[in-house]
Amino acid sequence: MLNIRSADADMKRLRSTYTSAVRDRNSTGVQLIDRNDEICILYEKKNILESILKKGEEQLGTHEERIKALELEVKELCRKLEVGRLQTPSMEEQKATARTYSELQRGLQDEKALVKKLSEQLEVPNPELNKNRYRKIPGIDPDQEQLNSQIAVLSSRLNGQKEQILEKELVLEEVTALSNKLRMQAAEGHQVTLELAKKMNEYQTRIKKLTRKMMAVVSELSMFQATAIKLEQEKKMKEQTYLTGEANMQQGLPPSEDAEHEWYRMEHLRLIKENALHKIHPSMEQEDDPSLLPGQVRSQCSPRPNAYIADELGIPKPYGAHAPFKPSKLGSNMRHIRPPEEVPIVI
Repeated sequence: MLNIRSADADMKRLRSTYTSAVRDRNSTGVQLIDRNDEICILYEKKNILESILKKGEEQLGTHEERIKALELEVKELCRKLEVGRLQTPSMEEQKATARTYSELQRGLQDEKALVKKLSEQLEVPNPELNKNRYRKIPGIDPDQEQLNSQIAVLSSRLNGQKEQILEKELVLEEVTALSNKLRMQAAEGHQVTLELAKKMNEYQTRIKKLTRKMMAVVSELSMFQATAIKLEQEKKMKEQTYLTGEANMQQGLPPSEDAEHEWYRMEHLRLIKENALHKIHPSMEQEDDPSLLPGQVRSQCSPRPNAYIADELGIPKPYGAHAPFKPSKLGSNMRHIRPPEEVPIVI
């Protein structure tokens, strides 16, 4: 009894250890899945940052080209300025030009005075002095209110035309900027962009495949680890049970309480079968066959399976009270069913 209690205590301790190990395994699996999700998120962030860096490098190259072009323009302007300074006339030429300018200025003043005089004569003609330049025009002059209303209408129309012109100028500027940008992008080369896009798609596809394979391998590894832990625990339990049973048998005791109960149950069933046989055939005696167990008789029936080989240990284990029926033979209709194809497992 002391060994049985110690075995029970060891079983409880192993059960608690197994429960804690399963809990740790589950928490570790959850953490592993979280880390895999974090890795995927970091890969996506890495791709986004690489695209941003690439765009920044392209814009930096564009700005550098623009700076070079502006430097060339500045050098060209400096050269033109220097050429203009060299082409500046001398003092004598400047004095001659100033005299010519003053003479032209005086002539311009005289012409302006003549134009003013002729304009006054044209605006206010005198019929007494020049009858041919005077003609009375029929009609009524509008008053100040009509003039103001016409001015307001014309001003509103003028403002509308100005707004339309400004809108069209803004649209023209935007279209010009977009066309210039598209022209520059087209000039950079379509082949390089196509090759880079193909490479990026290939790398993304390879990364996705490797990520899926890695996740599958990790999940299989966790399953194998859990199975190994379970088998190790069962092995320890079986070894402990075996040692305990061997020690009990050396002392003349049953290996375990389960074995003792099983033996009592089998003896009880044997006695029940013997009593039933004696009641049915009182004169029937057991044949003298050393291969038959007590209570067994010869029969022509095919024996039913009463045990199966477990996958964990490879040792036959009894079915118990509810043994399965023996499967029947396959009929002729099985020829219409295609056998399944075995798919190899790729790790």
